[in-house]
Amino acid sequence: MQFTAKQISEILSGTIEGDENIQVGELSKIENGKAGALCFLSNPKYENYLYTTEASVVIVGADFVPSQPFKATLIKVKDPYSAFSVLLEKYNEVLNQATEQTGIEEPSFVHPSAKIGKNVYIGAFSYISEHAVIGDNTRISAQVYVGYGVEIGTDSALHPGVKIYNRSVVGNRVIIHSNTVIGSDGFGFAPQPDGTYSKIPQIGNVVIEDDVEIGSNTAIDRATMGSTYIRKGVKLDNLIQIAHNVDVGEHSVVAAQSGISGSSKLGGNSVIGGQVGIAGHLSLAKGTQIGAQAGINFSIAEENKQWHGSPAQPLRDWMRASVIFKQLPNVEKRIAALEATIVKLNAIIEQSITLPNNNER
Repeated sequence: MQFTAKQISEILSGTIEGDENIQVGELSKIENGKAGALCFLSNPKYENYLYTTEASVVIVGADFVPSQPFKATLIKVKDPYSAFSVLLEKYNEVLNQATEQTGIEEPSFVHPSAKIGKNVYIGAFSYISEHAVIGDNTRISAQVYVGYGVEIGTDSALHPGVKIYNRSVVGNRVIIHSNTVIGSDGFGFAPQPDGTYSKIPQIGNVVIEDDVEIGSNTAIDRATMGSTYIRKGVKLDNLIQIAHNVDVGEHSVVAAQSGISGSSKLGGNSVIGGQVGIAGHLSLAKGTQIGAQAGINFSIAEENKQWHGSPAQPLRDWMRASVIFKQLPNVEKRIAALEATIVKLNAIIEQSITLPNNNER
């Protein structure tokens, strides 16, 4: 499908510099741009590619001023990154419409008591259990398991291999990527006098609210009692562990390989970097930002604050500590030199004390 620069500019409420009638039919990174491609330039370190790219149209910031000649037509917008994401979404919608399927593929199993909405697609080898509810326009890909009493809203998408345990609730416009498990048992075991562990039954569920996206190979445990909550608008990366009774606040973002221990509550609009570990039974304030590989073992009451390091500390303290840490090898050498000097001085002092003075001769 072809679009002119003028049409794209109208979608993005941008202004054009160049040929408004030039056409593009694909999206591309600026360093790989070819004739007929649309690219964007947001990060200044990629500016040099603008002057060599063969791309037909490039989206740039409204205040961008080129420093060299270039071939492409420019569309100037307030935020190039956000504008390009809008185009990616529309492009994806076109692709999905072209491959859109409905109905139930065979072989698959749908229990007679399950309620299936309109325009639902269920891929081959999927299993829809007793009393499950699937809303209109939802897509269930191949090899998906939907457990007893699971409720899935409208316009959601479960990619191949997703497993939804019994009584979990999934909202509207939720995307869950391959091999993610929702509602597995929480990690609850009671130590016994003989050194063994007794399993604590996990009788709660998981509730995923609207407009959530969950990456592949992520595990979200059911609550011991009550619910584990993933609130509206949350974005979870791949390979994340969310333990029982955790509450992830609305519009929060969690990067890959992070883990949140049981019963901790993450405030809304929080940002959690990769490989972050959050201990159990903690409460993190709204807007908390945690840098990659940080360890959180205490509650955070102050909103919109950045934390780094393990154990974590406020960003400024961590930056100062990092500078000192880098200097430790030199500090060690200086301490060793000072110690050697002290030893020599002590030896001189001891020698001077033991020498007889002239009055004693």
